[in-house]
Amino acid sequence: MSPKESRIIDINSEAAGVDTMTLMGNAGSKLAEVLMGRFPGKRFLFVCGAGNNGGDGFAAASLMTGEDVTVCTMGPASSIRSDESAYYFSKLVCPVIGFDALSFEGCDVLVDCVLGTGASGNVRGPYADFIVLAHSFDGTIVSVDVPSGLGCCDSIIPDITVTFHDIKTGMTPENSGEIIVADIGIPPVAVNNVGPGDMLRYPIPAPDSHKGLNGRILLIGGGPYCGAPAMAGLASLRVGADIVKIAVPENAAGTVSSFSPVFMIDQLSGKYLTCDHTSHLLSASKNYDAVLIGPGLGSCEETMEAVRSFVSGCPVPLIIDADAIGAVGPGYVAKVPTVITPHKKEFIRLGGAGTFEDRDVSALASSTGSVIVLKGRTDIISDGERTKNNTTGTAAMTGAGTGDVLAGIIAGLVSKGMTSFDAACLGAYICGKAGEYGFSEKSYGLIATDIIDFIPTVIKNGLKG
Repeated sequence: MSPKESRIIDINSEAAGVDTMTLMGNAGSKLAEVLMGRFPGKRFLFVCGAGNNGGDGFAAASLMTGEDVTVCTMGPASSIRSDESAYYFSKLVCPVIGFDALSFEGCDVLVDCVLGTGASGNVRGPYADFIVLAHSFDGTIVSVDVPSGLGCCDSIIPDITVTFHDIKTGMTPENSGEIIVADIGIPPVAVNNVGPGDMLRYPIPAPDSHKGLNGRILLIGGGPYCGAPAMAGLASLRVGADIVKIAVPENAAGTVSSFSPVFMIDQLSGKYLTCDHTSHLLSASKNYDAVLIGPGLGSCEETMEAVRSFVSGCPVPLIIDADAIGAVGPGYVAKVPTVITPHKKEFIRLGGAGTFEDRDVSALASSTGSVIVLKGRTDIISDGERTKNNTTGTAAMTGAGTGDVLAGIIAGLVSKGMTSFDAACLGAYICGKAGEYGFSEKSYGLIATDIIDFIPTVIKNGLKG
């Protein structure tokens, strides 16, 4: 588990009703249980940093009232960064010393609660001094969650690491000693569902970025229908993509372009997509970060053949939606990173089982080599190895165009550099949450364009939170 994953789960836990205070208390309880069980009658020295890793140490030390415990803080109490850590610091009844008074004399077990996940580069100041000093300690070292400095140029080498919920990225017996995984009560929904914490995955543009660096999309759609490609394109732009070029038959090009002056239009000859366009589109696709194919294409056989031809040769990540799903059909195997967004009928046409359970979506994702987003009251997203559920949304999101909006959001996120699975998960969350915001104003009069309008609000509030 990476540092980002840990933060995402913490935020999702809080949203599920299990707050950081509770998790920290549970972590302290599990740590205290290990220390007292493994080292009865020993003398413990907790060295605690200013972050939540230190808070875990404070919580444990506050519970070990019958033990010989001393706490050393890396800075003054005013430097403690979270209310939760400060609360557990206030519960301490043992001796507390500052780092300038640190001594290992009379200590049997050194409890390392200095730096948690997310440390990188060079550790500086007293934190670096502590790591150097710890190398000379000849007793037992127990690290909390991760050894301080793990992933940096120098780190603690403990005998035991008590880590919470799951092993963290980079931990091995060589750098972490015996690894004990402690259950601290993270609710399953925080792990299995997409939640507000997943907004941490959103790719924020670099301060010096310029046009085109934050997502270029080729959208192939339209002909019989004009609204679908336009809504998908608008959704891609609203989720932060820089450029959307819509390849659309000439009879629909003017209507699609009228939806937004920001659209770039690639006008294709004729009234619908045919194999005559495939070579041009394959060449053009090389200049884009992602291709979305399907919205509004219609289902005539020539178009279906053109879709199959294009998909088989597309060199960049694909999002396959709407009519294009019927074109690829059962037996399809992705050649590039691909997201497919079926509703239940399309899911069966792809070869999926009609029970529509998590395992069915996982099986279809595995057989197609793609990410499947089965749309429904609860969206099921799987890449064949990982499966997530998304429960954002409202019963008012049944109108025409909602699926096009979702596909456009996912395409935008893929074009911005997200993996297919992460983009599909976050895209489903953003689309549903935008629908919830829209419903609060429009009630059952909600339409797909309302959802598009609220995408920036979801991003703004999600990143702020």
